[in-house]
Amino acid sequence: MDQNLILTTDGPVATVTIDRPAKKNALSYEMWRALPDLVRQVAADDTLRALIIQGTESFSAGADITEFGTVRRDVAGARDYAAAIEAATGALTALPKPTIAAVTGFCIGGGCELALACDLRVAAEDARFGITPAKLGIVFALPSTRLLVNAVGPAWAKQILFTADILDARTALRIGLVNELQADPRARAVELAGVMAARSRTTISGAKEIIGRIVDGRHDEDDAVHLLYAASVGGADYAEGVSAFLEKRSPQF
Repeated sequence: MDQNLILTTDGPVATVTIDRPAKKNALSYEMWRALPDLVRQVAADDTLRALIIQGTESFSAGADITEFGTVRRDVAGARDYAAAIEAATGALTALPKPTIAAVTGFCIGGGCELALACDLRVAAEDARFGITPAKLGIVFALPSTRLLVNAVGPAWAKQILFTADILDARTALRIGLVNELQADPRARAVELAGVMAARSRTTISGAKEIIGRIVDGRHDEDDAVHLLYAASVGGADYAEGVSAFLEKRSPQF
């Protein structure tokens, strides 16, 4: 496990903290490779209901460019590096539990990729965002570009990628790159995670699956979707939710 990624838990909420302040929390190749295992640990623990990603100071200044002359020096290395990023972001998007990025300071390049892989992004007023491959001559990977387009739409995705400009938090909020601006995004992320942890896991995992299908252009209610419906009606959460409503109490999912 990479020592620069720290997994902690507090009740039903797990937190992965990027802890590499000397490098402004730049993400190394080994950090990308380590992240999927951390996500699998969260997925496997039924007591954990939500995941927060945060940085010690800044969220992340991006990928560690100092490695590019070694681990990403040729086509094969670039392919392996991209695969590590895709595995990390894919693990987050596939996690059936809600994920929240608590963004402070810089959220640039690979840091922005990581934040975009989360379901929600809560940012500080002084947070700064950017995706800067146009300064390096890199073609941004399709899976991460899709996450960007899903968040801000194609026109803003083009402006962000074509210019490599750094956006302030207010602009990020206006274009949909973040959900909320908060004085203390970490505290707000914990609050949101606590709310979601108290809601139906059946509803959240089903909603996450269906929203993912919609953004992938799959709009038909096929057999897999009908199975989601059927499993929810026959599940314990449905029985508890109805009972709680009739008894005028909060459900205990």
